[in-house]
Amino acid sequence: MKKVAVVFADGCEEVEGLSIIDVLRRLGVQADMVGLNNTAVNGAHNIKLTCDKTVDESLLDYDIVAFPGGATGAENLRDNEKLADLMVKRHEEGKWDAAMCAAPIALARYGVIADADYTCYPGFDKQTKKDAPSGHFKENITVTDDQHKIITSRGPATAWAFAYAIAEALGINTKDLKAGMLYDYLAENIQDSL
Repeated sequence: MKKVAVVFADGCEEVEGLSIIDVLRRLGVQADMVGLNNTAVNGAHNIKLTCDKTVDESLLDYDIVAFPGGATGAENLRDNEKLADLMVKRHEEGKWDAAMCAAPIALARYGVIADADYTCYPGFDKQTKKDAPSGHFKENITVTDDQHKIITSRGPATAWAFAYAIAEALGINTKDLKAGMLYDYLAENIQDSL
């Protein structure tokens, strides 16, 4: 069975992290909520989250480790030395990593997005470009770099697209779930609602 860890830090964008967990669990993927320092995490909008476990060496065993954004949450991820060490090891082992919104600043600081195609929340590319000048910033909704095994996305409204991109990197067909969750309907009709 495929396994994905979503790392939640205080100040995270709750909708981004929970969207990944929700979509992957619907698809039958083991999706674990991993707290950065504690199993109790307070999100950016004061939504209390209860994680399954905390960051430890088992992060090396996951097929993908994903980070939700939120400025404070992303900074907490970026500045955690234990997490940084584990993510560098994952990268050296050729494992997939994912980050959205502000969280690519953590991957940039770790050196994980060096030379990779990626995206992030508007304005945070200033920091990613400083910490990973060899990376290639794009303005796409999601960016999957198969060569460097990096998946990134822009912000809260792109959370489902990000979750589906993660599932697809695992080789999972998302067609039926996209239809069932009305994701395709939304994509086809978004202009009508604007």
